[in-house]
Amino acid sequence: MVKYNFSEIESKWQGKWEEKKAFKVDEDHKKGKYYCLEMFPYPSGKLHMGHVRNYSIGDVIARFKTMNGYNVLHPIGWDAFGLPAENAAIKHNIHPDIWTRENVAEMVRQLKELGISYDWDREVTTCLPDYYKWTQWIFLQFYNSGLAYKKKYPVNWCLSCETVLANEQVINDQCERCDTIVVKKNLDQWYFKITDYAQTLLEDLKKLGGWPEKVKTMQENWIGKSYGAEMKFQIKGSDEALDIFTTRPDTTFGVTFMVLAPEHPLVSQLVKDTKYEEEVTTFVNKLGRMTEIERTASNVEKEGIFIGKYAINPLNEKKIPIYIANYVLMDYGTGAIMAVPGHDERDYEFAKKYEIDIIPVIKPEDLEKVEELELPFSEPGVMVNSGKFNGLKNTVASEQIIEAIEKGKLGERTVNFRLRDWLISRQRYWGTPIPIVYCKECGIVPVPEKDLPVELPTDVVFTGKGESPLTTSESFKNTPCPECGAMAKRETDTMDTFVDSSWYFLRYTDPKNDDKIFDKEKAAYWMDVDQYIGGVEHAILHLLYARFFTKVLYDKGLSPVDEPFKNLLTQGMVLKDGAKMSKSKGNVVSPEEIISKYGADTARLFILFAAPPERDLEWSDTGVEGSYRFLNRVWRLAYELKEYAQAADNTIEINSKEDKELNFGINNTIKRVTEDISGRFNFNTAISGIMGLVNETYKYKEIDKEKINYRLITKALETILILLSPFAPHMTEELWYTLGKDDSIHKQSWPGYDSKALIKEEVEIVIQVNGKVREKIMVNKNISKDDLEKTALNNDRIKAFIDGKNIFKVICVPGKLVNIVAK
Repeated sequence: MVKYNFSEIESKWQGKWEEKKAFKVDEDHKKGKYYCLEMFPYPSGKLHMGHVRNYSIGDVIARFKTMNGYNVLHPIGWDAFGLPAENAAIKHNIHPDIWTRENVAEMVRQLKELGISYDWDREVTTCLPDYYKWTQWIFLQFYNSGLAYKKKYPVNWCLSCETVLANEQVINDQCERCDTIVVKKNLDQWYFKITDYAQTLLEDLKKLGGWPEKVKTMQENWIGKSYGAEMKFQIKGSDEALDIFTTRPDTTFGVTFMVLAPEHPLVSQLVKDTKYEEEVTTFVNKLGRMTEIERTASNVEKEGIFIGKYAINPLNEKKIPIYIANYVLMDYGTGAIMAVPGHDERDYEFAKKYEIDIIPVIKPEDLEKVEELELPFSEPGVMVNSGKFNGLKNTVASEQIIEAIEKGKLGERTVNFRLRDWLISRQRYWGTPIPIVYCKECGIVPVPEKDLPVELPTDVVFTGKGESPLTTSESFKNTPCPECGAMAKRETDTMDTFVDSSWYFLRYTDPKNDDKIFDKEKAAYWMDVDQYIGGVEHAILHLLYARFFTKVLYDKGLSPVDEPFKNLLTQGMVLKDGAKMSKSKGNVVSPEEIISKYGADTARLFILFAAPPERDLEWSDTGVEGSYRFLNRVWRLAYELKEYAQAADNTIEINSKEDKELNFGINNTIKRVTEDISGRFNFNTAISGIMGLVNETYKYKEIDKEKINYRLITKALETILILLSPFAPHMTEELWYTLGKDDSIHKQSWPGYDSKALIKEEVEIVIQVNGKVREKIMVNKNISKDDLEKTALNNDRIKAFIDGKNIFKVICVPGKLVNIVAK
């Protein structure tokens, strides 16, 4: 028998598939399309086991759908801009472009070793000018539509990376990449106006029936819609007013002080040239050095300072002192709050500390004396100390107060969102240049579309500190103004890399188009993505931004769909010793090591068999060895049956009991595997089903040679190979040709099952004596109760248990069991 030489077999078929471009696809309107996509990777240079799991899941789905007659688009590319390349440039004195290209080449080699069925002709790389030209083009569409704008604002600043971070990239006040504390810094920055799409992004979550509920909930919470009122509190002695948003207009009569975020632009203006200026400035600087968690955690003492100004309550015209405090942040709401210490825990603590009045305005219905109310009170109740609204239920009063402020033009009913506009400016080199020029005469001037791409220069100096390395390139910075021709300055910030990944799935539909971002007809054929696969850690950032981009492009008549991903699968992590694999923990398992020792098919099979895809997977060396042994078992079975397969004709007659059992096993396995892959992605149970059919085929093979039905056992073997082919594509391809086939196994149609073969003529019956199982027998499925009872009582093994005893009762459950009660 020929040995299973996985290394030779896998190399052979990878070469043949590449030579034939076996997985290349074009639009075919005669077929139904299926777009299967895994989130494209950052080219770090090495695949890890999380990659192997992600891409193996996608490959099984893509191959399965192809065999089911779909025209399957299964592309790959590289999310290639980012800080690691820039850091490598500093550390190893190598240009980011060279470092990135070398890493891409290495990861392409590794992906091809896994046998993933990608259409490599559609490969995209976000750091290449032919891609980022169109990222810049999208920026210009946003700019021309008022969706891209620049403003000075306190931003998240990583002290280590020395760059700006979006809110979503700050985890527990730390940079998500390097874990360094993040502070606030005032900078002129570019933003995308994602808030214009907040309502649509929220509403359209209802369309995403194929998404996990937890992901939709995460997005819903991040968008954070709340209902309430926006009111103006006029500042006494000033033309300025404080705009506040509140979800509790019913508490307005209980406002006893106002609080501004220390970063609020009015703070410096209100204290300028007053006796409070020095003290307020010192306090603001102190809070600027603190993290958001240090300022707002529930166990942190509330700190504030009076700024010497007062606001006027629009409902009762009372004079209210204005403070700044650590617990109010500029990023949320308007950066100003009306403080109601009688009904808010934080306001209560602050008021107690600074001896500010506390006025309750809501009490329980059954409480007569307001003085006995335990504060702060946050439950529903009736209004007190609220003028004409006294005695009303607070929910009713809330509506009437909104009506009153609207009538008096003091404010309006409004909806607020937690979502903030997307900060896209980065002080980095290795990113998409922002196509903007600053001219002393013309102001902000967008680069004309005909001049795209604005390419990254090579004459830069990488220091890792301060401003973008682009500021060191005179050839880049200095450029003629597109409008007047005078010398001007280019924008030296680059775009957040999440911009690049917010539209790549559309570019895959037409990746080589030099004249358009993509052809509308091609995009219309392929979009939307039928199955998207990636980690749940991208639930807010990438998935929200991709939805935003798609909606903008849809509104501009470019995208054929307004939601990019029909179905979403968020796979679990690969763990070892109960923890996520990492170099620092010393628990990393290299895919290359496993492929070298066991082969790519074993690596794929194990990682899909060990756990359902949405759950975390615990790495097991013995599990890998078990998968390898199983593939060897299939290999031996194929070679042992090779002569039968080649000799068998196409007619199958099911005669013997053994024939019926194997035929049942074949059809039952087809049914089970089909349902497990297509409906639930339960790859582990699908593989388990295939293993069961292998066992049944081995069992059948051992019967008397004269009884073996050559065609039936050949069908069993061919079924095993076809069902296994999406999981172990190399070995099954080799065995398919070994059986004398003249076309790829991956071009075969997925088998259907015969429902009649699943109807068993015999069923297994359990026989119990006094409730304990003593025997199992096979009987005709239509056996009568009387005959079943007689059969059980006459069974030789059962006789031994009831001999000499009195039988009190025999309970028969047809199709299941017989229980004999004897004493």
